[in-house]
Amino acid sequence: MRSASISRKTAETDVSVSIGLDGTGQARVATGIGFLDHMLELFARHGLFDLEVKVDGDLHVDQHHSAEDCGIALGQAFAKALGDKRGIARYADVHLPMDETLSRVCIDISGRPFLVFRTAFRVEKIGQFDTELVREWFQAFAMNAGLTLHVETFYGDNAHHIAESCFKGLARALRKAVALDPREEGRVPSTKGSL
Repeated sequence: MRSASISRKTAETDVSVSIGLDGTGQARVATGIGFLDHMLELFARHGLFDLEVKVDGDLHVDQHHSAEDCGIALGQAFAKALGDKRGIARYADVHLPMDETLSRVCIDISGRPFLVFRTAFRVEKIGQFDTELVREWFQAFAMNAGLTLHVETFYGDNAHHIAESCFKGLARALRKAVALDPREEGRVPSTKGSL
């Protein structure tokens, strides 16, 4: 099973993450941020990733450091679990409806991190969660996982649905992109020979 663990400690957060790419969608998540826990649980379920996340952060300041550092550590664990990327599909895209919302997520596991995030929220909060942290988490994850990642919400009204469509779309696209393609016969899916 392709899996990895990362521990990351700073003056602001103490994060530990484990991910299994060939799992069943089991999740144990405790970030101290209820909405982020919910997003990571559905990320695991829809990606069929086995995921453990523990964050002890400076929530007395705000949620920014905990959310961002969680994305950094999870991205690092994801990249480590992929290893040399031999045999993976590499590319994937998903259109993800969530009630009145429709988002598209496109991925290239390229080793060249880049994020295009065309998703807007009409409100500043989902419960106690700052909606601007959705983009911060995606940025941190993409940069540290080595993904070219495009996220776009075509339409939607409910902020919870918009965020959820982005996280579920990411999970579903990653599930396809990390799948092993038997026709690759263990080759790296690049004419360069490495990603």
